[in-house]
Amino acid sequence: MRIKVIPEPADRALLADVREALPLVPGSVEDCCTRIRDRTAIPARDEAREWLTFAEALGLAAETQRGFHRVRDPPADDALETAFVEHVFGVEELLDTLDESDEPLTRTTGFDGLRDSVPRWERNRYSDWESEWRDRVGRLLAWGVELGVFAETEGGYRRA
Repeated sequence: MRIKVIPEPADRALLADVREALPLVPGSVEDCCTRIRDRTAIPARDEAREWLTFAEALGLAAETQRGFHRVRDPPADDALETAFVEHVFGVEELLDTLDESDEPLTRTTGFDGLRDSVPRWERNRYSDWESEWRDRVGRLLAWGVELGVFAETEGGYRRA
């Protein structure tokens, strides 16, 4: 499973807060989103849903037939990095683009490398899908820095 949802960049402390907000006993999506909204700096339910999905992709949350719950032991830093690469759509493509170039990756070159991978339904979902996906590339790069996948350098991003 690779998710396309990528919340606005933040730090690991907010990721930890989201994880801690989730119940140990599985709860419904609505319950989990309410808990995230009420117990973190995330102000809106829609944003809380994005964070819940992102937390699941990173291995901070899990879904069962009864709902979502936090994982008992948070994953190690290298496991977060691996989960980000393997479970968030666009990260592998950005790494491939970076590997094929001698230059640092920018939002523009990252988008150019990802462009052909954007599914048709995603293109049809937005009136200006290219702008939406350029922003998404920026969020992917920022999260990649926070999670140790990318390092920000003068002129762009490189592998960390």
